[in-house]
Formats: sequence, structure tokens, C-alpha cells
Amino acid sequence: MDRPAAIAERILQNVEQVILGKHDELRLTLTALLCQGHVLIEDVPGTGKTMLARSIARSSGCTFRRIQFTPDLLPSDITGVSIYNQRSGDFEFRPGPLFAQVAVADEINRATPKTQSALLEAMEERQVSVDGVTYKMPEPFIVLATQNPIEYEGTFPLPEAQLDRFLLRVRLGYPDQAHEVQMMDRQQHGHPIGSLEQVTNAGEIIALQRAVQDIYVDPLVKQYIVMLVDATRRHEATYLGGSPRGSLALFRAGQALAMLSGRDFVIPDDVKALARPVLGHRVIVSPASRIKGVTAERIVEECLARVPVPGARARTS
Repeated sequence: MDRPAAIAERILQNVEQVILGKHDELRLTLTALLCQGHVLIEDVPGTGKTMLARSIARSSGCTFRRIQFTPDLLPSDITGVSIYNQRSGDFEFRPGPLFAQVAVADEINRATPKTQSALLEAMEERQVSVDGVTYKMPEPFIVLATQNPIEYEGTFPLPEAQLDRFLLRVRLGYPDQAHEVQMMDRQQHGHPIGSLEQVTNAGEIIALQRAVQDIYVDPLVKQYIVMLVDATRRHEATYLGGSPRGSLALFRAGQALAMLSGRDFVIPDDVKALARPVLGHRVIVSPASRIKGVTAERIVEECLARVPVPGARARTS
């Protein structure tokens, strides 16, 4: 296998043939894939959320399935169902669309809470239980869920327990004018996703995920992560701060980002770069502070400013 950073860079460059001008956002999504996390993509329609998932799946040679979440969607429509086979005289399990290496949950907040909760076991334990039988998810396995932040009619907001299952949240945003013109040029005779080539395979992705676990994290950096997450809990504008799962997410994402950067150790700058996408959706602002316009991202920013970085020297006059 090539150097892990080289393989990750090949995937990144390949996906950028389809998704233009979103290098940082693509890097964050790839970070989640390498540390076996899931991504919540929150943005307006038409910004390339589903195309991002398809590009990653095609570049890595992974299977891809898209699930359109609607109010009438049932949990069995996602996980699968057991059907009686008259020939064998037994029930056979037919897996649902969730059994894909790259699964897109499109407009996840359109489905009912019961259907949303069907994802929890698969995302956290990488298995699904149907009729008392447990079925393992394929490897690698990543859920890319999309939701529209401006359409609130007919939606069911994700509860805190489910938001906490996502490693990080990404916002793609609109492309700049130059990239939007370039997008028109590339799609004049067809979509570039049609000619996108595979640059790695599922086996190499799994090997990368295992290599991420060997990235060294200094005890001081671990303490910095814990202090940062604890600061979100103690912030005066916070109703609910980051959970221990948030600390683990920041720890694992830091390892993946370090490997993407060609290092075998995590530095505090990795933690600082990941704090907003990892902790932003885990922090719940108190009602009184929300009225004043305080956002979760602002709370994370203030916590970053308050918590001392390990290794930094105090200035002397």
C-alpha cells in the first residue's frame, strides 16, 4: 500500500473533479471516512450534497445507496425486512438500502423520529437488528445525512442523541462565481461523475482506517481536548455542552487529519481546526442566549479562546 497521505490525496483530487471550490469541506468529509465517522451535511438544495457522496463512493470503489427520507418512510424501508419463502418454508432477510458502504440519508429531518432512530444502531454499533437477528453492516461504512436548514415545514428536528452520533457537521455553501462558471463548462456535454474513475478500493480504505488508529496523540493534547469539551459544558450560554462522545470524536478526527497532513502525530492545531465541525452540532444554546443571537459556533469559538493551548509559552513583558 502507498503512503496513507498519498492515497487520501488521490481520493481528494479525484472528488474535486466533480465538487469544485470546496477543498476544506471535502477534506473534512474524508477525515470522517478515515476515522469511521458519519457526516451531517447541512445546506440548501442544489449545492452538491448527494453528488459529494456519490463521488467518494465511486473514487473508493464502494457501494452507494441513496435513501430519500419522507414522512411516510418506515424503519423497515431502511433496514430491511424478513419475507417468508414458500419454497424453503422459512423467513429470509432482504437487506434494505442502508446496507451500503456509502449510504446517503437525504433530507433526514423529513422522516418521523421513529424512522430516524432506525439509523442509531447502524451508525453507532455498525449492525442492524431485525426480528431478533443481528446483521453486520458492510465495511467500510459511512452515513452521509443531509438536511435543509431553511425548510422547517413538515420536518422533524433531529434529537440531541442522534446529532451526537454524527462525527462532524459540514456546510458546503454556494460556490463562488468563477467555480460556478467552470461547473457549467464541465457539464455542457454531460456530468463529470459519469467519467469519474476509481482511484482506490474498499480494502485500502479499511487499511487507512486501521492506520489512523496508530497515530500518536500526546497526553497533553488529550488533556487539551477534554478541557475544550468541558469548557463547552461550563459556558454561560450553554444549555447542553459536548458529551464524552464529542471528546472521542475530536480525538479520532484529530488522528485522521494528522494522517491526511502526512504526520504520525496530532498537534493542537489539528484539534483547533476540527473543533467547530465536531462540536458545533453537539452544543445546545440556552433559550435566553438564543434570543440574544448567540450561536453554537460562537460558543465553540469562545471556548477555543479561553482554553490554553498546550506547549504555548506565556508572554513576558
